[in-house]
Amino acid sequence: MLSLSLSPLLPVPVLWGLAAVIVLLGVVAFLARGPVALLRVLVLALVLAALANPSLVQEEREPVRDIAAVVIDRSGSQGLGDRPAMTDQVRAELQRRFGGLTEIEPRFIEVPEAGSDEGTKLFTALSNALADVPPDRLAGVVMVTDGVVHDIPANAAALGFRAPLHVLVTGRPDERDRQIRLIEAPRFGIVGREQTVRAEVMERGGTGSAVVTVRRDGEEVARQTVRTGRPFALTLRIEHGGPNVVEIEAEALPGELTTANNRAVLPIEGIREKLRVLLVSGEPHAGERTWRNLLKSDANVDLVHFTILRPPEKQDGTPISELSLIAFPTRELFQQKIRDFDLIIFDRYANQSVLPSSYFDNIVRYVREGGALLIAAGPEFASAASLARTRLSAILPGEPNGRVVERPYKAALTGSGQRHPVTRDLPGSEANPPAWGDWLRVIGAAVRPGITPIMAGADALPLLALSREDKGRVALLLSDHAWLWARGYQEGGPHLDLLRRLGHWLMKEPALEEEALRAAATGHGREVRVERQTMSDSAEPVTVTAPNGTTRTLTLDPEKPGLFATAFEAGELGLHTLRSGSLVTFVSVGPANPRELVDVFSDTERLRPVAEATGGSVRRLAEAGGAATVPRLQIARSGRLAGAEWIGFRPSDSAVVRGVSVYPLALGLVALALLTAAVLAMWLAEGRRGRA
Repeated sequence: MLSLSLSPLLPVPVLWGLAAVIVLLGVVAFLARGPVALLRVLVLALVLAALANPSLVQEEREPVRDIAAVVIDRSGSQGLGDRPAMTDQVRAELQRRFGGLTEIEPRFIEVPEAGSDEGTKLFTALSNALADVPPDRLAGVVMVTDGVVHDIPANAAALGFRAPLHVLVTGRPDERDRQIRLIEAPRFGIVGREQTVRAEVMERGGTGSAVVTVRRDGEEVARQTVRTGRPFALTLRIEHGGPNVVEIEAEALPGELTTANNRAVLPIEGIREKLRVLLVSGEPHAGERTWRNLLKSDANVDLVHFTILRPPEKQDGTPISELSLIAFPTRELFQQKIRDFDLIIFDRYANQSVLPSSYFDNIVRYVREGGALLIAAGPEFASAASLARTRLSAILPGEPNGRVVERPYKAALTGSGQRHPVTRDLPGSEANPPAWGDWLRVIGAAVRPGITPIMAGADALPLLALSREDKGRVALLLSDHAWLWARGYQEGGPHLDLLRRLGHWLMKEPALEEEALRAAATGHGREVRVERQTMSDSAEPVTVTAPNGTTRTLTLDPEKPGLFATAFEAGELGLHTLRSGSLVTFVSVGPANPRELVDVFSDTERLRPVAEATGGSVRRLAEAGGAATVPRLQIARSGRLAGAEWIGFRPSDSAVVRGVSVYPLALGLVALALLTAAVLAMWLAEGRRGRA
């Protein structure tokens, strides 16, 4: 390709100024001297041309193929129904047809599901993939998508290219789906009170009504029929502290796109308004202050503490009117308000006829209905006044044998204690013997069949035993020397860890359950950590059900005594269900309600304005029940860029310059000869006119 190029020796404005002066002088000279003055103008023009420094440029060009970008949507909504198979079929057919267009080079851009809840961003992926392509080399863009795109530019000018955009929409116009939408979802609730959850069943192509099943912690608590498209309310009781997992599921429609959005899971954190604890000390002793300080240090504990200073049998002649003691309100505490307490503690309490047998019956009933009882025993437990000789014997984990061992010993964890969450990993327990101070007394007792102590004392006697009684829990601590750790005797021990965990286990803290299944997203991509707490030597496999219904089985590895764990990579965002035996838990990977599952219907209208503004088109690949039809591809150098059965691409005739040759015109002998000839001609003409 031959072209003229200028490389001025003076700034272009100066050259234009000189040209104007030459023209002006030429006009004046012509008017004054006639046509002969044109020779002077010619000489000046040649000087001006020399200053412009013209050159002939010869370029060697090689034509290059234009680019057609093909964006393949692989987002979450594109995995519904028959869209994956349709997308694969269309991609293969487009690749085959582009093979017949020698002027176009296709560039396929796969857009996977986003790791966050940003939705489908096809235009962002397109811009990143074409960063190395000049805009004039882009012949066109084809998007294979369901039309649910979340980064559509406001107008065609914001696209960054002027090529036609063609959208091929997967999915079908007769799609149907049903989903649960939470309207009011409380995150917290007071234990023992009711919370209201409001939700709505939304559907397209449905029946107008749906059966909704409500489960709490995996157990069905309600089933009702609701009208779709109308909000409905559910009243649920918060049964315990920690997560109360509420699952609301709408029955599936036949042939619906996905059932992953038919279920909504709401973890409501159960909070105790105030933990009410009743502490009854049978007599003043050195360890009484330890229990009181422990319970008063927790601002969430409302403590009621009584110490028996004057038992009924004590008769010293002091008139009642002169006593400054508060009467023990036994009837109010153990009959009228016993259910108001979350935990009852008897600390070195002996049966001195302060409480009648009917009140012990009330305590037994309180425990079996969900209450908690802790016996911190001293020497009185081995005597005739032992609480084990009252109606409480029916729920106590052990029975005294009359033996009291008083000598130094190291409290030690049993095999069960190493696995139990109350005592596992107690600071100092990793050493042998444990790295904590001695206790000096243990009360001999025989535990009930089926109960294994979690701590042992001198001569391997049981030191701490736990049991479950119907809905309630009981703990028996067979020593009154925990205060030695609190006082720092022989460098003390983990009394706060032990006693707090013990109290929280009694009050059903979920983190201290002996049998538990837990799962949580780690925050590293889609990794999920699974933990199985058990008192057994092995853990059952865990079955994971993904939002799309597929399952996988996980084998857990031992991590600590009683704790097994593993991790897995979630294949998709959404709510995953994990089951191990009778235990069930849930984990949400990514957002609780992913955008890809909120709007699942294919759409031909969202992309239409921007596509048609570029001269492109939007068309559905398949109608109801029909096979996918891919339009014909062709080159369109002018006119329309799409038709009923075809889509067009506009080539740019781009080329790559392989070589350049430059031939200067104003330098060398040629320019000198022309300028000399012009001056000579002017001199001869002027001379002849002078002789004339």
